[in-house]
Amino acid sequence: MGIKKEYIEIGQGTVLSQSAKAFLLATENKQSISHIIITIPKDNEELAKRALFADESVYNLLKKIPYSFIPGGNSRQESVYNALRHIKALIENLSSEVQQKAIVLIHDAARPFVSEQIITDTIACTQKYGAAVPYIPAVDTQKIITEDGTIQTHLKRSSIAAVQTPQGFLFLPLLECHEQAILIKKEFTDDTEIWDAYPDITGNRKVHIVPGNIQNKKITYAKDIAQNMTHIGIGTDLHKLVEGRTFFLGGISIPAEKGELGHSDGDVLLHAITDALLGASGLGDIGSYFPPEDIKWKDADSAKLLQTVWKDIQNNGWHLINLDCVVEVERPKFLPWRQKVIDSIASILQVSSSQIFVKAKTNEKLDSVGNGDAVKAYAVCLLER
Repeated sequence: MGIKKEYIEIGQGTVLSQSAKAFLLATENKQSISHIIITIPKDNEELAKRALFADESVYNLLKKIPYSFIPGGNSRQESVYNALRHIKALIENLSSEVQQKAIVLIHDAARPFVSEQIITDTIACTQKYGAAVPYIPAVDTQKIITEDGTIQTHLKRSSIAAVQTPQGFLFLPLLECHEQAILIKKEFTDDTEIWDAYPDITGNRKVHIVPGNIQNKKITYAKDIAQNMTHIGIGTDLHKLVEGRTFFLGGISIPAEKGELGHSDGDVLLHAITDALLGASGLGDIGSYFPPEDIKWKDADSAKLLQTVWKDIQNNGWHLINLDCVVEVERPKFLPWRQKVIDSIASILQVSSSQIFVKAKTNEKLDSVGNGDAVKAYAVCLLER
């Protein structure tokens, strides 16, 4: 028996872990995701757990949000219904008002490239209209054909869309729609079709669309994973050291006689990392994102600047494979602070510390770095999508 596609290795984890991670990161960024439910085949929980926690960062993120594995069914529709029944038990003690406003997102775990932007857009649209789905416009001209192999209807391409997941719905009406579908023993293609089949239950609310992304593809064949792109990026930064400034490195304040002179807080390591990530993703450079002549970036927290850039990079479908950095500094000594700096960078990027490494060199009393008048950093990253 072949391995389930959701358990196939990809990036730093598996298809399942990468799918879950997108929603967990959305939760980190203040979205209202309160529980994650994963439907799995019967007696498959140990395999599912190994796949989910193959990425260490997912394990850390799940410390902050509850999750459940529940048995699926013989069809997608049955699996979703089982999950909805589980949610009903989870929220039955909440107030009626909370239950009425509760929404559910239904996502194919075989879509590991879903972006945080798609998730947040779907949540916002569902909260506004009651039902939402991401879509991409049809590229090819579509036709309806007959059983004898002829074209029956010519469809207007501008009116056709391919829908993706997550699909978002008000929870209580969707549960009732599924219950009605069970009663009549009818199989539907997806949950938007179930929703539209019962306008009396949904209050005739239509499913609204939000922009999807061609990167948000469903893993169907091995080549869907094999065709991932990998890009290398390099970044560097140099700052003068002066008295009266705090010495920052990788988001950590380190006691020192001098600190970096810069428009922001001067963290050369985070600046080098930011440029490396932007270069690998092809989205620009730190100067174009945060122009030094703009007063609003005066004394800015470089960790927050990096988080802003990293969010955009992730929304373009990229994830980090690894990051290797070199710091050139004469004083202070870096080794006692290395692990704290590594952990800080990993926390900023929401990745595992094992994906980050930082080492330091002195310049043997040569040039401005060797004389203790400057600090320089280099960063090389590998991104994949």
